[in-house]
Amino acid sequence: MSTDPSGPHASANGAIEPHISAAAIREHVAAPIDSETAAAALSHGPRGALLVAGISVGLLFIGWLLFYFILFMPRGSVG
Repeated sequence: MSTDPSGPHASANGAIEPHISAAAIREHVAAPIDSETAAAALSHGPRGALLVAGISVGLLFIGWLLFYFILFMPRGSVG
């Protein structure tokens, strides 16, 4: 089997079928934008990704504190 993404590949039923990319049709490709529009879209940075990462780290820290104070502290010191 070829590693070329545009070559034939096996389908779910095992038959070899030619690969047709969605980008081969002009309507499926996004229209090009100018540099000012791209700069405006990227001007605020990855706010959403930072928000999701901050929430997940905060929940992880709260979970760690719960384990520490509920499970480990009542057992006392070791030794």
